[in-house]
Amino acid sequence: MNDKKLAQVFHYDLYGKREEKYEFLNSFILKNILWTDVEPKFASYSFSNLNNEELDRYNSGINIEALFLLNATGVKTERDVLTIQFISKEIEEILADIRSQSIEALRLKYKLEKDGRDWQLSNAKTDILTNPYSIVHIHYRPFDFRFTAYTGITKGFMAYPREKIMTHFLEDNLALISTRINRGLSQGYNFVSRKIIDLHLLDSAADSLQTFPLYLYQNTDELGNERKKYRTPNLNPQIVQQLVGQLSLTFTPEKESTPNTLSPIDILDYIYAILHSPTYRAKYKEFLKIDFPRIPYPKDQETFWKFVELGGELRQIHLLESPVVEKFITSYPVSGTNEVGKVRYEDKKVWINESQYFDHLPQIAWEFYIGGYQPAQKWLKDRKGRQLSFEDVRHYQKIIVALTETDRIMGEIDEIEFE
Repeated sequence: MNDKKLAQVFHYDLYGKREEKYEFLNSFILKNILWTDVEPKFASYSFSNLNNEELDRYNSGINIEALFLLNATGVKTERDVLTIQFISKEIEEILADIRSQSIEALRLKYKLEKDGRDWQLSNAKTDILTNPYSIVHIHYRPFDFRFTAYTGITKGFMAYPREKIMTHFLEDNLALISTRINRGLSQGYNFVSRKIIDLHLLDSAADSLQTFPLYLYQNTDELGNERKKYRTPNLNPQIVQQLVGQLSLTFTPEKESTPNTLSPIDILDYIYAILHSPTYRAKYKEFLKIDFPRIPYPKDQETFWKFVELGGELRQIHLLESPVVEKFITSYPVSGTNEVGKVRYEDKKVWINESQYFDHLPQIAWEFYIGGYQPAQKWLKDRKGRQLSFEDVRHYQKIIVALTETDRIMGEIDEIEFE
């Protein structure tokens, strides 16, 4: 045991414009600044003063990294320009080129930069030529589903396909997505998905994104005997037992209509509701920046089921599976080329070019953040130069409903006391 005393830490906040900061630094020396003493506390050892009582209460909640037995970061392709496309036909054409064209021709046609340590064009070609692959959806950005070819081979077509996790999304599944660290562009660094997930789904710089599958698929039992593929909850039994014990419920691996039972989807929906509580986000803002979220254990059954109901609504809306998202609140009244040019928002209209626009679009939806992105803006801007199809127009209208409904449901969640 090292008996050496910890270093003494001081803190001072300096806000303002750059010129004001320069002036302050030129005018003061270290000993003349009114520092605040910081009490280092295991295990974060923050360089600012945290409310230790609240930190202890926060840490007594459910650690989602401990709750889910298996997790991993999202897929890292290293060459999105080649590996991820808007429509399946585009990825099929790329695969055909990879099979038939030389390395030099491919590099020239797709303007591929120099190979790196983790991705080489020759390895990508070999992967596609020698291994089975599936053309699948990839959850690229919030509400943005694109296409890729998935082999599961590391440093092949993709640099890091995260096979141990993503293979479970080739089947019917659900994932909670969260981050350990974020840039703080919003407090909403959490989402859900049924698809293979891109590393930068929630933020272009959030390398700490983690995918937490709700189920794991297997085709052998505990004794190694082959059997028809089946799934088991990807949940820590000890935490589940503590939860069901407090609520006097019985855990079931799949959702049942049997009274007094609790299933994995109920646990996920409860967590998802808490993560969208504005009060929870504000109260634990500093803690949510430095590690995976801790979720308070429910006070009682009644409170738990209220959160489950609202979390379930939110989940279905974010997956665009709820019938609510089909009830469009916007219109797209002018015909034209549908080509996305310079996007701008003005008087509840989102103009995609000089003559076409989406009308009656609420400002709250236009400015709403999920992670580090504003989906109503990013989805369109990422399609600059492309023509929107009929389904694209409908999809964008669903996004606007989803964002507007998210704001409404978050208000309802905030009416429930979580502690």
